[in-house]
Amino acid sequence: MAKIVVALGGNAILSKDASAKAQKKAVSQTAKELVNFVRNGDQLIITHGNGPQVGNLLLQQSAADSKQNPAMPLDTCGAMTQGSIGYWFQNAMHEELLKNGIDKDVITVITQTIVSEKDPAFKNPSKPIGPFYKQEEVEALKAAHPDWQLMEDAGRGYRRVVASPKPVRINEYRAIKQIVDAGIVPIVSGGGGIPVVERNGQLLGTEAVIDKDFSASKIAQLIGADKLIILTSGGGVYYNYGKTNQVELKEVGIEEIQRHIDAEEFSKGSMMPKVEAATDFVRQSGNSAIIGDLQDAKEIIKGKQGTKIVKEAIEAITR
Repeated sequence: MAKIVVALGGNAILSKDASAKAQKKAVSQTAKELVNFVRNGDQLIITHGNGPQVGNLLLQQSAADSKQNPAMPLDTCGAMTQGSIGYWFQNAMHEELLKNGIDKDVITVITQTIVSEKDPAFKNPSKPIGPFYKQEEVEALKAAHPDWQLMEDAGRGYRRVVASPKPVRINEYRAIKQIVDAGIVPIVSGGGGIPVVERNGQLLGTEAVIDKDFSASKIAQLIGADKLIILTSGGGVYYNYGKTNQVELKEVGIEEIQRHIDAEEFSKGSMMPKVEAATDFVRQSGNSAIIGDLQDAKEIIKGKQGTKIVKEAIEAITR
């Protein structure tokens, strides 16, 4: 039995329809793919993003803000979305496991991610959250929300950006490890975990969002995972993505891919954090990581799809 951490993007949960009904439907479809790991005999650990969800929740909080009913801060909104998305995943996975004749419990762990107050990310917000906006909407948004910072996100539109410090430690990792050892499927570190700083023996929430890929990498390292799989909506890793000479990688070593990271050849708003997180996991653990499309889960399990990042490779293998 292999321990596999699977990281899902927030967009795997939310499409254009932000209703609970639509998101539960999307989660149900995702669970149909994830159950294949359990059917394969693997111990599954699920983590997910929450960028669209927390952004929408912040808009709702802002719209209803009043002295009598003040808006909740970003860290609390992160905890709220961990709970709601975890609830959807618990039910969806429970249903799929039963359909496949598998008697296994699923549990959500509200997870806190410890970050450093000195992390330079606090001075350079870069993590997109919430919905996409058109360029012509930007000025009105800045006027309505003067404290917001907006950034163009990988050619898909503009989004609000907040600080995204790197995870130092996952506060609940020992409890997560015990859950994994008991054979239970945990849903952990939703949205990268609630960002907290340690101060005088306290864990204090801070206005930030942890990148779920870095958080997944940290969890995978702390619980001794055999593999980290980052599932996206865009397939594996490409060199020269979007160009006529683009090529998809089948397998690549960390030394080669690090050169491309250093040259900033991957999109900062989408593929860069995935590649960095996967490479860090491989470097620290010696085990492999895979980046691939959620819809290819069965083929990824068979080793036929996705980009596999390994510690050592003589040369990159392309498709």
